[in-house]
Amino acid sequence: MARARPAQPIIATAFVGILCLSLSLAGCNQSNSPDGKDYKQSIRQWRSERLKNLKAPDGWLNLAGLYWLEEGKNTIGSDSSRDVVFPRKAPSRVGTLWLQEDSLRFTPNQQVKIQYNGQPIHQTQILTSDARGEPTIMEHGSLRWFIIKRGDQYGLRLRDLNSPLLKELDSIPAYPPRKKWRIQARFKAYDQPKTVEVPNVLGGTYQQKSPGLLRFTFKGQTYELHPTGTVKNMFVVFGDDTNAETTYGGGRFLVVKNPDQDQTVQLDFNKAYNPPCAFTPYATCPLPPHSNILTLKIEAGEKSPDLDAPHH
Repeated sequence: MARARPAQPIIATAFVGILCLSLSLAGCNQSNSPDGKDYKQSIRQWRSERLKNLKAPDGWLNLAGLYWLEEGKNTIGSDSSRDVVFPRKAPSRVGTLWLQEDSLRFTPNQQVKIQYNGQPIHQTQILTSDARGEPTIMEHGSLRWFIIKRGDQYGLRLRDLNSPLLKELDSIPAYPPRKKWRIQARFKAYDQPKTVEVPNVLGGTYQQKSPGLLRFTFKGQTYELHPTGTVKNMFVVFGDDTNAETTYGGGRFLVVKNPDQDQTVQLDFNKAYNPPCAFTPYATCPLPPHSNILTLKIEAGEKSPDLDAPHH
């Protein structure tokens, strides 16, 4: 059979599953004094939490591989003859993963200690992908792997809890917070949520619901953004004229909280942040819809991370 395809390094941008983490990052305190010490301290705290989340066991900095699976038998191990070739620290033969339509099962190598939920497994294990909730996570040493589904493709995502990137990245470059980038916008709700085509780094699109339109003015020019999510928690994937210069080439993310009684919301671009693909080639990320690419330099929020990664 054909070998499972390792994901190629990509210069682009993260996935709708990112939304949950994004919303958890949005809850940091915001002072009414945009240029005051309280606000600047809240931004420092927000950035500290952001880095902490990136380095968490379920964060993005420990990703070590992404392999698209073939229908049928997929052998796994560090030996180059395997269909899914793990890093050299893994055993030469880890086991075999079977993909039959939407059914997934894993048979471990009996000579290798592989665990699930902290317990050794010795027999074939039925696997659940992230499309059905929490995926089944297999463990060996510092390695963790599980199955993701993107469109009609299944992939094996690998983590290494001892990834060198966890120590390499001690901060994320960012612009200093400035009052002018906390912009008031008007929210215009749609009568019914509209479907937005969000492109992704795999060459396809995600069908996402948009609750309405965000319109703001900056230096006399009017701009629009089309968020996804709900009115209470809107998620924006946007591009601007800093991309591929000072900021990541595939755009950035912004979380927007629910509008007030006057349908006014605050776009705090000081909290614009990088998608996972800015840090690792093993993430799958959304790209900015054409309608969210601003002809404006948003000189606020996170800049491109300073990494010696192969995809930068």
